[in-house]
Amino acid sequence: MHIVVLGTGIIGVCTAAWLQRDGHTVTFVSPLAPGEGCSFGNAGSLSPSACLPVGMPGMWKKVPRWLIDPEGPLRIHPTYLPHVLPWLLRFVRASRPREVERIAAAMRSLLAPIFDCYTPLVEHAGAQHLVRRRGCLYAFTTKAAADRYGWGMDLRRRLGVALRDIDEDEFAALEPDLRGRFRFAVLAPDNGSTADPGGLVKALHAQCERDGARSVRAGATGFERTGGTVKAVRLDNGDSIACDGVVLAAGAWSARLSAQLGSRVPLESQRGYHVTVQSSNVALHHTIQAHEYSLMMNPMAIGLRIAGTVEFAGLKRPPDYRRADVLLEKGRELFPHLDTSRTTQWMGHRPCLPDSLPVIGRAGAAENAWLAFGHQHVGMCAGASTGREVANLVAGRPTQVDLRPFGAERFH
Repeated sequence: MHIVVLGTGIIGVCTAAWLQRDGHTVTFVSPLAPGEGCSFGNAGSLSPSACLPVGMPGMWKKVPRWLIDPEGPLRIHPTYLPHVLPWLLRFVRASRPREVERIAAAMRSLLAPIFDCYTPLVEHAGAQHLVRRRGCLYAFTTKAAADRYGWGMDLRRRLGVALRDIDEDEFAALEPDLRGRFRFAVLAPDNGSTADPGGLVKALHAQCERDGARSVRAGATGFERTGGTVKAVRLDNGDSIACDGVVLAAGAWSARLSAQLGSRVPLESQRGYHVTVQSSNVALHHTIQAHEYSLMMNPMAIGLRIAGTVEFAGLKRPPDYRRADVLLEKGRELFPHLDTSRTTQWMGHRPCLPDSLPVIGRAGAAENAWLAFGHQHVGMCAGASTGREVANLVAGRPTQVDLRPFGAERFH
């Protein structure tokens, strides 16, 4: 079949690559160049352990303190609060313990085969050098601080995630440049990362093009349908592309198009920031998740990337790079000797549903349209497995992951 894939981030590109393995013809449609959205600016984690939702039990109690703290991990623009409040209420309901356990189990099933799903795509594209499997360290200033996150770590263990406690001496041996900063850690040895997330997407996309994919730089505005079948995708340049099917993987911009396909979902942008220290003189050997600082740090080809923070302000408001300045200050606090003479800042739109689960499945009112968006903080982690499962749906094969928890109909 000829499948139009709306989106050239990691989800859309991996989906296209898996579709091509089944012999389908692919046309990409996106106003952005490949890998230029969240796929460029994320922290580069490839973590089977990243199965916990954003909303955890008791988190709502911390929100008032975060909102009045200019350096806190959460900001809601005052004029955007009335719009996002219904979403936040659903988010709170999804953070109850039983719901968190259900959500984490579903996410674990999607994330467990990360490397099984990436390996054939990466090898075919000759991009093995962009994927590392060194593990991830969840780092804490004290054992008591780690214990405050113990419920979530125990849940990961119950779901089959390999985790190992690390004392201060072993941590210092693993990460000498963080000696004395953290006195306890949990190692997730099966985790990995990419040294260049945007480069990984571009490499996979380039291979798709070598395998015959066509790319159209335009935005999709709607669909031409006959009954329950999509016949063409309408573009903002006035053209349309005839197709046998369509995959919607447009990230935070997917809600309007999804509604046209019969699946209304409460999709929201959690605006995330990063700072990349290109002049970094710090040597890290693992991805570091520092919960107490609300930071993830990853050594990349272009420097040390420090990512974190959540901002609700919609898709149109310009970035507030004071959020990135806060990340850099926290980086200096952790690394007093850090050379910050050359840095870059970025803001991107994480596509988020209130239960932290993406939407993966068939559209509600079109038999040949499939949805693959809403991967919040784990798009890079779940890109290849989502692509494999969408290809299974298109082919009419049984999926290897139970997709019922990810269906758009859960919001109806």
